[in-house]
Amino acid sequence: MTITGEDELTGLREIGRIVANTMQAMADALEPGMTTLELDEIGRGLLEREGAQSAPQSVYGFPGATCISVNDEVAHGVPGARVIASGDLVNIDVSASKAGFFADTGASYRVGPVPRVLDRLCHDGKRAMEIGIAQVGANRPLAGIGRAIGRFASDRGYTLLRNLASHGVGRSLHEYPEAIATWPNRTERRIIHKGLVLTVEPFLSTGGLWANEGEDGWTLYSEPCAPVVQFEHTVVATERGAMIVTLPG
Repeated sequence: MTITGEDELTGLREIGRIVANTMQAMADALEPGMTTLELDEIGRGLLEREGAQSAPQSVYGFPGATCISVNDEVAHGVPGARVIASGDLVNIDVSASKAGFFADTGASYRVGPVPRVLDRLCHDGKRAMEIGIAQVGANRPLAGIGRAIGRFASDRGYTLLRNLASHGVGRSLHEYPEAIATWPNRTERRIIHKGLVLTVEPFLSTGGLWANEGEDGWTLYSEPCAPVVQFEHTVVATERGAMIVTLPG
């Protein structure tokens, strides 16, 4: 989607606020002993209260209102009977629509004390996203996002999953420009134009290279098996840089 008027920006900001507030409320409720389904129900209730529709459900028929991925699960984890325990790494991904506008956000959280390597991974995963967002702006190269994140990851000894990419969003959950690499991609020649709406969502890992689909047909797992974190915002490209619309408020 390309923002062409204030009314569109207002609509995008509204759904951005909703998904951000929903994810924050789920993160605040996250505790050992609860199931991923119980956590998802919190998100479902908040989206419904705001008059928003879960994008994974409405677009793809996903079994949950939100995606909740634990430990070895990289993304698209299906909420269910799995009990969250102290020491777990939990990714919450919330995307939804309202009044014809879509927004998408996600973050990884530590439950209780975790090994130092996971503390560092979460801190650096958020930083990788921020570095990518800093490359977004009108008339800048789309490849700059992956170059900057790739340099950061390499300098710190991390890997990036190479088959889960950022994407355009706004009028649908996934739209042009598709497959925006969050790793260095020499074949990328596209330019970010003013008003473009996209996500920035690197998947930073201590060794994972690919995401493979599990037996349930939804959940993705790291190959090779390694911890992975994901942080994501929906942003709008302006002449001054990136405007983040998925902020709580």
